[in-house]
Amino acid sequence: MLPPEKMDKSCTLLVHYDKGTPAVAKEIKEALEGNDVEAKVDAMKKAVMLLLNGETIPQLFITIIRYVLPSEDHTIQKLLLLYLELIEKTDSRGKVLPEMILICQNLRNNLQHPNEYIRGVTLRFLCRLKETEIVEPLTPSVLQNLEHRHPFVRRNAILAIMSIYKLPNGDQLFVDAPEMIEKALSTEQDPSAKRNAFLMLFTCAEERAVNYLLSNVDKVSDWNESLQMVVLELIRSVCKTKPTEKGKYIKIIISLLSATSSAVIYECAGTLVSLSSAPTAIRAAANTYCQLLLSQSDNNVKLILLDRLSELKSSHRDIMVELIIDVLRALSSPNLDIRRKTLDIALDLITHHNINEVVQMLKKEVVKTQSGELEKNGEYRQMLIQAIHACAVKFPEVASTVVHLLMDFLGDSNVASALDVVAFVREIIETNPKLRVSIITRLLDTFYQIRAGKVCPCALWIIGEYCLSLSEVESGISTIKQCLGELPFYSISEESEPTETSKKIQPTSSAMVSSRKPVILADGTYATQSAASETTFSTPAVVQGSVASGNLRTLLLTGDFFLGAVVACTLTKLVLRLEEVQPSKTEVNKTVTQALLIMVSMLQLGQSPASPHPIDNDSYERIVLCIKLLCHRNDEMKKIWLESCRQSFVKMISEKQLREMAELKAKTQTTNAQPDDLIDFFHLKSRKGMSQLELEDQVQDDLKRATGEFIKDENDANKLNRILQLTGFSDPVYAEAYVTVHHYDIALEVTVINRTKETLQNMCLELATMGDLKLVERPQNYSLAPETSMQIKANIKVSSTETGVIFGNIVYETSNVMERNVVVLNDIHIDIMDYISPAVCSEAAFRTMWAEFEWENKVAVNTTIQNEREFLDHIIKSTNMKCLTAPSAIEGECGFLAANLYAKSVFGEDALVNVSIEKQTDGALSGYIRIRSKTQGIALSLGDKITLKQKGSS
Repeated sequence: MLPPEKMDKSCTLLVHYDKGTPAVAKEIKEALEGNDVEAKVDAMKKAVMLLLNGETIPQLFITIIRYVLPSEDHTIQKLLLLYLELIEKTDSRGKVLPEMILICQNLRNNLQHPNEYIRGVTLRFLCRLKETEIVEPLTPSVLQNLEHRHPFVRRNAILAIMSIYKLPNGDQLFVDAPEMIEKALSTEQDPSAKRNAFLMLFTCAEERAVNYLLSNVDKVSDWNESLQMVVLELIRSVCKTKPTEKGKYIKIIISLLSATSSAVIYECAGTLVSLSSAPTAIRAAANTYCQLLLSQSDNNVKLILLDRLSELKSSHRDIMVELIIDVLRALSSPNLDIRRKTLDIALDLITHHNINEVVQMLKKEVVKTQSGELEKNGEYRQMLIQAIHACAVKFPEVASTVVHLLMDFLGDSNVASALDVVAFVREIIETNPKLRVSIITRLLDTFYQIRAGKVCPCALWIIGEYCLSLSEVESGISTIKQCLGELPFYSISEESEPTETSKKIQPTSSAMVSSRKPVILADGTYATQSAASETTFSTPAVVQGSVASGNLRTLLLTGDFFLGAVVACTLTKLVLRLEEVQPSKTEVNKTVTQALLIMVSMLQLGQSPASPHPIDNDSYERIVLCIKLLCHRNDEMKKIWLESCRQSFVKMISEKQLREMAELKAKTQTTNAQPDDLIDFFHLKSRKGMSQLELEDQVQDDLKRATGEFIKDENDANKLNRILQLTGFSDPVYAEAYVTVHHYDIALEVTVINRTKETLQNMCLELATMGDLKLVERPQNYSLAPETSMQIKANIKVSSTETGVIFGNIVYETSNVMERNVVVLNDIHIDIMDYISPAVCSEAAFRTMWAEFEWENKVAVNTTIQNEREFLDHIIKSTNMKCLTAPSAIEGECGFLAANLYAKSVFGEDALVNVSIEKQTDGALSGYIRIRSKTQGIALSLGDKITLKQKGSS
């Protein structure tokens, strides 16, 4: 432990910051007073940077008025406008500073300047002015620019009029602004100016914009892309306030679906979905997304389109089922993320009507992966195999069309792909008894191609369980013998002189020199040999066999004795079944002898120095058990070996299916309507003037009301839990925040209450963040009257799941005390639970990620809970994760429990958790919770959450 004085030692961080010192201000002033244009440009840039850093530098204002305002250089004029935009234009009471009048004449001159660029940038500057006193004398000059010959000036003049009109009392400065803009819109030819004019009407006089749109319905499809986007925004706004009138606007949206711009088409589809639930509208939107999916080359755009299709799938599955083949065409993209998301969407849209088409298309994609042109073909093939597996499980009738094609990949170099194939074959052979004979025959024919040590055990299990007839059993035994090659697996050769190898294995003690070792002779019998000679050494050597000696032999000689134990179990099952189907006892005994010889040879190989490493105890005991069983066969053991294993597998499959059905049921949202809800029956309404689309939309609305889909009341308790108190009740300013987290955004609604009898001037909510959080906008100053309240909104961007903290102050001034008062706010801790959600992955994928991820956080179990299962449920609930371990694997009371949990964050990060706990003699639980992830943030954040929550149910 460090002494306290060492632990409390402060840390100093030096941060470079350009302060507006008098020396720097003097240099800028001298440069501005000179005649060098480049020096003036550099000086103005420095002044702007100082203002952005928070400096005021008021001593430069008069210098800039005298020496920079008269300049004709365009760059200097642009920098001047930036400077004027940044400086403070009002005093502490909100009144415009007297010196600001000096710039009005210059702005008026710029608005009448012969150069259109000067006019345009000045008009754009006026859009950012919020002070009515400065803008008021400039209004006649702004209006004159509406008729300027250059479109750059006209489009900026329209935006300036819109900004001024929206100011407090701005409608008094431009009384007839909407009428003038509407007149300009009817004669304007420039697309950008036309768009700005329509935007001004939409913002300031919506009725005029609607009238203009409805009077030019036939011309909308010929308008410019930017104007069409504003039209769609207007339609969304109008339909939100007047939903009964959306029928006439949907016709405009459908006409825009044939536009040439991809952005307009995408917005049209999104608008259709948001306004209408009619099948015709949803079908048109889905078709649009599918067309864009094929025409766009940007992968990010494709992923966004797939997200939109996924949303449609969840709310309008019946319509999306018709487009499943169009969705699957996105598999032509080489990007794996796009392919994965496409397959996920397609698998949820499979029905009895389209299953054959889907499987046929997936088979074609599997065949394409054999070309080997792309480096990630193996991973893509694995995804396709998993998709076909899911199809065959849902619809067993298609299994016969794909199982033989996939069995060609049992020897795939991509081990994960081969594992998926053999798992698929194992499940299909159980669920489709009609395919058993053909699968076994094909498996025995292709077994020699399997080279992966992880695939062979599963294939051997299938052979041992499903070879039932005499010919199948004999073929199974013969195949295993051929793949093992000739016996023995090693031999002892004699050399006249000790070699380097023999020296390494030469015994050192006399007792070991005289030890006796078993030797397999050429005729298969056993003999013993003593290594007692000083000049002759017995050297074990592996018998490699021929090149075609078999895959099992190769794997055994590398030290894979778990595979050897599986071979022994498979041979035992085949021999026991042979005894049932083979009438000749002589043949049975001969086969038993051969099987025993193979097992003994594997044991000797495992105990010999020729093996890379000795046989493990589990494999040794398993092989010995098989030998004892073959030597002492009885009906009870035969029943266990030939029936119980298969029954356990059947139980596992049924539990898996039940679990999947439960997950599917949990995903299905059930909504109920209240008894006194109003339902409008469109059949009793007048249909005069209503299009088919409007009729369909009315039907869908009635159905949603009847089923309660429109009711989306947020739980009041959850809403209250998101309100955080930021200040104390005794503080002069009370503040509390309502925090809303939505994926990448955090919205803070801060309620500020002035509890004093004085007006708070220049009140500012200053926020800062720690972690991967970023403030979107700069804080603004407000004035708050005595004993009143106001709401201040702040938006924060999130870039990772690392635990973040938001902290800050409320700063204000009063009329009595000119010094600034500061109220420190409580910290807001962003909870990681808002960013992670339960997810599912295969056991193989979990193990692969567990081995790859480098960040691990190990948390010791420290809880008052005494039941293992109860503690696991508490951890699952606290961490919002999914338990991947099957319920049957954690049932019962044995004092031990191990389970794997998995979740994904909204940023695509994987979170892996392993819970290993043991019940002590005193009833307390002990053990560890290990968290692994690719990034440090999620591992640390989850660890902190578990440490905080594991002690109890709080």
